[in-house]
Amino acid sequence: MVEILLLLSLIIFSCVLLSRISSRIGVPSLLAFILLGMFFGADGPLAINFDNFELVRDVCTFALVFIMFYGGFSTNWRQARPVAVKAFLLSSLGVVLTAALVGLFCHFVLGLELMASLLLGSVISSTDAASVFFVLRSRRLHLRDNTASLLEVESGSNDPCAYMLTAACIAFMQGGASAGGIARMLFAQIVYGLILGGLIALSVRWLMQRMKINVDGFDAILMVGVALFAYAAPEAVGGNGYLSAYVVGLILGNTGSYGKKHLFGFFDGFTGLMQMGVFFLLGLLSFPSALVHWALPGLGVALFLTFVARPLAVALLLTPLRSSLAQQMVVSWAGLRGAASIVFAIMALMAANIEQGLFDVVFVIVLFSILLQGSLLPWVAGKLDMIDAGGDVMKTFTDYSEEEPVQFIQFKIPDGHPWSGQLLREVRLPPGTLVVLLKRDGKNIIPNGETPLLAGDSVILSAASPTTVAGIYLSEVRLDNSSAWCGKTLAELPREKNSLIIMVRRSKRILIPNGQTRLAAGDVLVLTRLE
Repeated sequence: MVEILLLLSLIIFSCVLLSRISSRIGVPSLLAFILLGMFFGADGPLAINFDNFELVRDVCTFALVFIMFYGGFSTNWRQARPVAVKAFLLSSLGVVLTAALVGLFCHFVLGLELMASLLLGSVISSTDAASVFFVLRSRRLHLRDNTASLLEVESGSNDPCAYMLTAACIAFMQGGASAGGIARMLFAQIVYGLILGGLIALSVRWLMQRMKINVDGFDAILMVGVALFAYAAPEAVGGNGYLSAYVVGLILGNTGSYGKKHLFGFFDGFTGLMQMGVFFLLGLLSFPSALVHWALPGLGVALFLTFVARPLAVALLLTPLRSSLAQQMVVSWAGLRGAASIVFAIMALMAANIEQGLFDVVFVIVLFSILLQGSLLPWVAGKLDMIDAGGDVMKTFTDYSEEEPVQFIQFKIPDGHPWSGQLLREVRLPPGTLVVLLKRDGKNIIPNGETPLLAGDSVILSAASPTTVAGIYLSEVRLDNSSAWCGKTLAELPREKNSLIIMVRRSKRILIPNGQTRLAAGDVLVLTRLE
């Protein structure tokens, strides 16, 4: 067990290091995770012989649930609404057209059996949200004509359709499936996925609006449970769990009535770990020596998918909607393949008794897509004059805030204070502050210029709060009976050039000190220090 944990920690450290290196050279870090898996794999220096496809399928399915949920959770619907029709056409009919075109190519050009060809086309028919989000965010790639939102919604919502096509092909190949049975299965997948997803999201939203979680971090744990339930509940009754997870994430992520901003940091890290695991396992499962046999067929499918199937599907759907040629070309090039294709390939490998060549072909396609398309997407967008240098791609995500962060300052007006008895308009406030609330006799008052300030009022001011202040940090010092500072006022303490006591915590009281504040044993001092 210890050896496994050591190996796991080494892999995570390596993935994080490679992520930083790859971001500096402009290559998607997902490619680095794949190469690291190959390094650990059977043909690599460490020669770990790993071929447990069932375990990989389960791990990847678990990871894809959260990737789908977070894809919806982080999509800003207000930004995406103008391109929603285009996005959902691409994520449905676009997936079907891509699968059909690739399937026909594999059948008539590569000579594969028709159902196996359509299965391969279905497996690689959806684009990868993790790869698309990574390229757009890491390169701050804001695209004209709301194209970034279009790509985000499409890549976040098209995996359910690819999953249904893959399941339909597997059912035909296993035999005994009629056209009517397949139609009923697809109907149940869509309807149950949408209905249950909507009901779960609305129920959780209602709960979050009425329930306050007092323990830090438990709301993140709740969301993990919600994502898992959103997938499992529809799957239990024949619905599409991936579709449900995306719908739940989309609704909850665009609900602004409860505090959710800190959840983005959690899910960024969590889904990042999931992506590391998926792409590392993809590399670990691969056998570079065997890939030589499938490299040319895989490269042929990748080239056809990138330069024929995807552009043709995009043109057929977006031209009637008057999308510009430049936008169509960027959308075509941004059709990155990744985690979902891996999960569906393994699912097909195990369920339809297909030889491992299918997995190897998908591996080559994913590798080609991440290496070429992911790396060159900023360059392609620049050549087509589709980059909006004055925009901010982060606006397309729900964790973006247009306003400066705001902090609140509260104090109580004592007897004899200069503000006592004055109208608010007569008070000289500190620069950059605003009185936003008064608390008087247990009541909250929204003030205006004619509101009088009285002794005993609690005044709440707002001020801009930078997220970080370079060059300073906070530290705590607890005083005990042996401290030389006990019994002294702040004015009596030796002056320190690079330090200032900004708060004193005494028992359950918080004191904002001045020169006459006398320190006592048990006080906790909060100091700000220059680096």
